[in-house]
Amino acid sequence: NVPILPLATEWRDPRTSSRARPRQFCPAGYSLMSTPTTTLFCLDNRQLGRRPAMLGNVQRQIVWNRLLSIVEEQAQTLMRTAFSTVVREAGDLSAGVFDCSGRMLAQAVTGTPGHVNAMALAVGHFLDAYPLSDMRSGDVFLSNNPWLMTGHLNDFTVVTPVFFLERPVALFASTSHIADVGGRGFGPDAHEVFEEGIHIPILPMFREGKRDETLMTLITANVRDPVVAEGDLYSLAACNDKGKQQLLHLMEEFSLDGLEDVSDHICKSSLSAMEDEIHELPRGTYAYAMDVDGYDQPVHIDCQLTIHDRHVEVSFDGTSPVSEFGINVPLNYTQAYATFGVRCLVGRDVPNNVGSLSSVRVTAPEGSILNALPPCAVSARHALGQMLPDVVIGCLAQVVPERVLAEGASCIWNPVLMSTGGSQGNLENRRFVINPIFNGGTGARNGKDGLSTTAFPSGVRTTSTEVNEVTSPLHFWRREFRTNSGGEGQYRGGLGQVIEVAHAEGAPFVISKMFERVGHPARGRFGGGDGAPGRVYLKDGEALRAKGRDVVPAGATLVMETPGGGGLGKPEAREASAIERDRRAGLLDEP
Repeated sequence: NVPILPLATEWRDPRTSSRARPRQFCPAGYSLMSTPTTTLFCLDNRQLGRRPAMLGNVQRQIVWNRLLSIVEEQAQTLMRTAFSTVVREAGDLSAGVFDCSGRMLAQAVTGTPGHVNAMALAVGHFLDAYPLSDMRSGDVFLSNNPWLMTGHLNDFTVVTPVFFLERPVALFASTSHIADVGGRGFGPDAHEVFEEGIHIPILPMFREGKRDETLMTLITANVRDPVVAEGDLYSLAACNDKGKQQLLHLMEEFSLDGLEDVSDHICKSSLSAMEDEIHELPRGTYAYAMDVDGYDQPVHIDCQLTIHDRHVEVSFDGTSPVSEFGINVPLNYTQAYATFGVRCLVGRDVPNNVGSLSSVRVTAPEGSILNALPPCAVSARHALGQMLPDVVIGCLAQVVPERVLAEGASCIWNPVLMSTGGSQGNLENRRFVINPIFNGGTGARNGKDGLSTTAFPSGVRTTSTEVNEVTSPLHFWRREFRTNSGGEGQYRGGLGQVIEVAHAEGAPFVISKMFERVGHPARGRFGGGDGAPGRVYLKDGEALRAKGRDVVPAGATLVMETPGGGGLGKPEAREASAIERDRRAGLLDEP
């Protein structure tokens, strides 16, 4: 290669006639553009439009690392631009980049397993509906189909194709939770998905950069907060566009015409790494079961995990049948969290992509609550879905006991708090709807106590009190650790929290609850004690149901006590200094 003269001010792509912004060197794929006063020569052989025949292993790894960085910036863009507080403050989202076959190559660390692992399958459905040959630069597609996307109508997935040199090279996808999609509102009370909100099949949101006005009008006309819903959809498109721009810069920098070579390397390397770890585990089938609260009656979850030579099978045969309420789980969400449970203990250092995910295969019988078919109600599918890693880890505790943790609160406590509508006497009950997130404690870990008020497995953060109060007429009078809520053991379970909330103007308000671990607390492991069960009640003493819609009367204070995590190991093995430390910190009552 002959060095390039650093004198050029403008370059032209001979294949698209587009011009590049001024820079010191002629970029890959560009030829010299003469100006009235300057004629320069660009002699680097990359500028002739030839791609290197094959990247070396070091270059492939650099590109892979850059893709991981790009999707993280994609996710951060979504958080910075989102309208919904559940996305902006709590991080209830996912972001990823896919090759032209719909294979997920990289996912952002920011986000939830339920979104990411379900979205890994969703892009293939977009390609079925709109093949790449039908896509154009500037297109953006969206859907919230629970069975094709991420499990319920509140999650919208947006997919954006990326074109380079007039041909498709990749797709970016992102998902976020939109607080309200109409219908009954976010909660478990519906009997069919038709009651739960607006359903958008896979449709174009933008075509060649032009917005579909009919679609956007339809969406905003069917939700309680149209400004937030529309803004969140734009933020999803914006974060995909951010990823697209960075990917194009990466391809230009490495003189790539496509990602096929890198894609194959990522998929094969990740699959091989997972298979090697699985190969080291003892073959066999291991079983574990759990009963959880359900809606009107307990739900039984039965899990069998089979370790083969190069892959793991997870079956939920024997699990309870579908419910008539909205706690049913589509299979895609079941697969997402069951796979995550395996990946927590096996192949933890292998990046999450189609290669590493394909070594775990998850099934559940049709008609069971973990493979609910349309038109089952599925709005609160997370209440059961987020319990699945505990069940899978219970199986693996028989295989790798040194890696496991005890059961935790698992299901996030994310009530929908909203106005009742109308007015009460002279108190104006202004309309509002918020979806704050409160977390319980995780199970104790091998060698460490559990984490207090921390979401596992979802990973979303607790919404701050200040944000909750700014976006609603509610006062949060109390939020503190829940004393004694962590299960006893050599290592203590994480603590839950106590939240007290009332209407600032003394008006009534509605709470829609999707809480778990109220009737069935998190169990300890290896001799550890159970975590404290959750509670929800009015401060005057009246207990409320763990699930369903209730009205908090005018002037009343709502109290929520999130569950604690289970302990690990026998309590008598706990060091006296650790017990005293907890007492000094106010985590335990004085003896």
